Amino acid sequence: MSSKTVLIVDDEAPIREMIAVALEMADYRVLEADNAQTGHAMALDQKPDLILLDWMMPGTSGIELARRLKREEATAEMPIILLTAKGEEDNKVQGLEAGADDYITKPFSPRELVARLKAVLRRATPPGIEEAVEVDGLRLDPSSHRVTSHGGALEIGPTEYRLLQFFMTHQERAYTRSQLLDQVWGGNVYVEERTVDVHIRRLRKSLGEAHQHLVQTVRGTGYRFSIRE
Repeated sequence: MSSKTVLIVDDEAPIREMIAVALEMADYRVLEADNAQTGHAMALDQKPDLILLDWMMPGTSGIELARRLKREEATAEMPIILLTAKGEEDNKVQGLEAGADDYITKPFSPRELVARLKAVLRRATPPGIEEAVEVDGLRLDPSSHRVTSHGGALEIGPTEYRLLQFFMTHQERAYTRSQLLDQVWGGNVYVEERTVDVHIRRLRKSLGEAHQHLVQTVRGTGYRFSIRE
């Protein structure tokens, strides 16, 4: 099972349906939006692994949405494939300059779409999202959803797991509480910033003496994950 989530943003229901069937048969989880505004909200809230975005939509166009997603920190890393009926070179260049990772010209076969999608996801997946990541004997394995310390299993809650996964794949950088809320909880979820402190405290407790020092408080900013004292 791929368990990767793909958001399809296209105003034409038959096209969304055709793509959704092809992706579900290839074991992808599919989300659908019929306009740019809904697509933007779902990208923030659901954090899909990839966005398939139609170029020509009424109101806000796909290219405008692509630019917006790439500007915003919470969605900047999300891979985007533009679906376009336009084959002209200028439009392809414009799409790639807006931040799209690839484009596919309609009409396309479902097999071609799935192949392109896999290639983009392969390029975009950092270690620790699919492969295990290890720091100083602390190991997080996404395939088994387990965290171990020098081989021994650690008891860790689901939010603390997501927080740790984010930290271990974004080391040595300070994040504010609001950035952590966006990245770990999702941009459309209303949670108070102090909630982050509660989960940081729980995470440190779960990590125990051997590893709690890796989750560091940065005065006046927030938190960072670092092997440096």
